[in-house]
Amino acid sequence: MKLLTALFALACLAPGAEWKKHTVATGFPNQTAVAADVTGDGKPDIITNDYKNTILFAAPQWSPVVLHTGLHLIHSAVMDVDGDGDMDFIGVSYNPATLFWLERPINPLAGNWPFHLIDSTATGGVNGVHGLYVHDMNGDGKPDLLATSGAPAGPFANSVVWFERPANPKLPWIRHWAARGDAPGLNHYVGAGDVDGDRRADLATAGKDVPGGNWFAWWSQPAKDGPWKKTLLADNQLGATNILIADLNGDRKPDFAASRGHGKGVLWFEAPSWRLHEIDAAIAGPHSLAAADIDLDGDIDLATCAKDSKEAVWYENNGKGRFTRNLIGSDQASYDIRLIDMDGDGDLDLVGCGEQSRNVVWYENPKR
Repeated sequence: MKLLTALFALACLAPGAEWKKHTVATGFPNQTAVAADVTGDGKPDIITNDYKNTILFAAPQWSPVVLHTGLHLIHSAVMDVDGDGDMDFIGVSYNPATLFWLERPINPLAGNWPFHLIDSTATGGVNGVHGLYVHDMNGDGKPDLLATSGAPAGPFANSVVWFERPANPKLPWIRHWAARGDAPGLNHYVGAGDVDGDRRADLATAGKDVPGGNWFAWWSQPAKDGPWKKTLLADNQLGATNILIADLNGDRKPDFAASRGHGKGVLWFEAPSWRLHEIDAAIAGPHSLAAADIDLDGDIDLATCAKDSKEAVWYENNGKGRFTRNLIGSDQASYDIRLIDMDGDGDLDLVGCGEQSRNVVWYENPKR
C-alpha cells in the first residue's frame, strides 16, 4: 500500500517536475530557430539568425558555423528540399521579403551553404512574410511550403500563398494563391491541415494589427482552381498571431489552438461550432506556440514562451480539451519555439530563441 501511495504521489507531481535549461548561445537577439540533425551524427543541431548571419550551432558542443550572411530572418523551417536524404534550411526576411533555401553540403561544418532563391519582393513576389509552414498542400505526398504575405501593398498584399517545388528546386518555386487579399492586419503565423474532411489541405492564420486585424480565421481549399473560402473564427482578438490545427478534445474533429502573441492569452476553438475556450487569459505576449504530445499520454498539449511575461509554459491536456498550466522556466522570452527530442530519450523538449533574452536555449523535458 505504501508503494502504491508513493507511485501515485510521483504521478501527481510529474506535470510540475522541473525542466532543465540548457543554453546554446548568448549575446545576440534572434527571432527564429529550428532544430534538426544536419551534421548526421544523430544529435539535433540548431540553426538561428542574429539579424545578419544565419548560424548553425552544432551539437553537442554548440560550435557556431556561419551558413549565410546578409539577411535578417524572421522565420525559418527545415526540409529535405533536394531529396538527397539530409535536411536543408529554409529562411525568410520580413520586408522586403527574401524567401530562400540553403543547401546542406557534403561537409555541413565547412562554412557557407549554397544559397537558392524561392521567391522575393524584388522579383515581384511576396512581401511582409512572417510565417512559414511545411505541409503537403496538393496531396502528392511531397512537402510544400506555406508563407504569409502580410504587407498591405504589393501584388500579394494581405494574402497567404504556398510554394510547390519545381523538378529543379534550385529554380524559383511555383507560387500558388491561397488566402487572396482577404487576410489583412499584418497576418502573422500560418498552420495547415484538413479541417473540413475533404482530404484537401486547408490553412489558418491570424491578423494582429490595425486596420483590419485582430482576428483568427481559416480558409478551405477548393476542389479545383479558384478562390479559397474564408471562415472567420473570431474577431476583436487583440494581437492575434498564432493558430495551429489539431484535434484537442479527442472527438476526431480538427480544432484550432491559438495565441494572441501581441496581446494576452492562449486559447482554442472547438469544432464544429468554433466555440472559443480561454486556456490562459493572463499570459502576456505568447508570440510562440507549439502543439504536440508533451507528456506522452496520447493527446495534444500546447506550449509557449511569452516574450512579455518572460516565462516558458506548457499546458497539459486531459484529452477532452481541458488544460492545466505548468511552468517550464522563468526569465526567458522567446519569439519562436519548437518541440523536438533534443536528448534522444523519447520525449519532446522545447527549443526557444530569445529576441529579448538575447539567447538560444533548450529545456529538457523531465517526463523521461
